[in-house]
Amino acid sequence: MMQVIADGLVAASFITLGVVGLSMIYNILNFPTFAQGDHIAVGAYFALGVVALAGTAGSVAGLSFGWPLILGLFCAAVLTAVVALALDRAIFAQLRRRDASRISLIMASFGVALMLRYMIVMAAGHDPHYYAFAITPALNLGGVRIQPNELISIAVTVAMVVGLHLFLTRTWLGRSMRAVSENPTLARVNGIDVGRVVRWTWIIGAGMAAVAGVLLGVVVQIHPFMGFELLLPMFAALIVGGMTNIYGAVLGAVLIGLAEALTIRYLAPEYRQAVSFIAVFVVLMVRPQGILGEKP
Repeated sequence: MMQVIADGLVAASFITLGVVGLSMIYNILNFPTFAQGDHIAVGAYFALGVVALAGTAGSVAGLSFGWPLILGLFCAAVLTAVVALALDRAIFAQLRRRDASRISLIMASFGVALMLRYMIVMAAGHDPHYYAFAITPALNLGGVRIQPNELISIAVTVAMVVGLHLFLTRTWLGRSMRAVSENPTLARVNGIDVGRVVRWTWIIGAGMAAVAGVLLGVVVQIHPFMGFELLLPMFAALIVGGMTNIYGAVLGAVLIGLAEALTIRYLAPEYRQAVSFIAVFVVLMVRPQGILGEKP
C-alpha cells in the first residue's frame, strides 16, 4: 500500500501544478480554460529547447539531468507566461471587452489549445523526447521504491503550493487576487487594478503549468499530447475538490492521483482515465459543490 501511495503522490504532483492554475483562472476570469493542459506541453518543449542549446552537462546530485535543465525550467516558466499573456491580450481580453458569454470563452480556449498543440507538432514532430541523460537507480525508502526524479517532483510541487499559499495570504497582490475572485466589481470600486490581477493570474497559472510539464518530462517523457492527457485528471481534481476553492483543487489532485495509482496497481493502466470520471460522478451526486467548495 505504501508503494501505491508513493506512486499516487508522484502522479498528484503533476496534476496539482496544473489544476492550481486552472482553479485560479476559473475563479478570477470566470471560465475554465482548456488551454491549461497545452501550457504544460509548451513549457516542457521550451525547456527542451534550452537544454538543446546549453547541452546536457551531465547530472547533479544523483539526478538524471544537469544544470541546463534547471535553467530550462526557469526559462520555460517565463516564456510560457509570456505566451499566455500574449494569447490573453490577443483573444480573451477582446472577448471580455465584448462581454462574451462563458461558453464563448471556453470554446475560444479550446481553439487556443488545439493551436498550441499542433504548433508543437509542426515544430518538433510527433516523436517523444526525453530529459533523462543518465540512468539513476531507484531508492528504497522503507520498502518503497522511488526514483530520485520522482522525489524532486513531489518536493518542488509542495514548495510551490506552500509558496503560492504565502503569496495569496501575505502579499497585497495575493489578497487583491482573492478579492477579485470573490467580487470583481466591488474590488474595482475599492481601487484594485483588476487588469493587473488578471495578468498575474495568467503568469502564475501558466508558470506553474510549465513547471508541471518539465517535471512530467523528467519522470516520464515529452510529447505534444502530454498536456492534453493530463487535462481530464486536472478537471476531475477541480470538480472533486471544489471549483471555488484553490485548496480544494490541491486536495482533489491528491485524491485523483491516489485513485489512479490504485487503478494501475490492482486493475490495469488503461482504466486509469475512467477513475477520474467515476470520482466526478460520485462527488457530484453526494456533494455537487465539491469537497471544499462553497454552495452557490
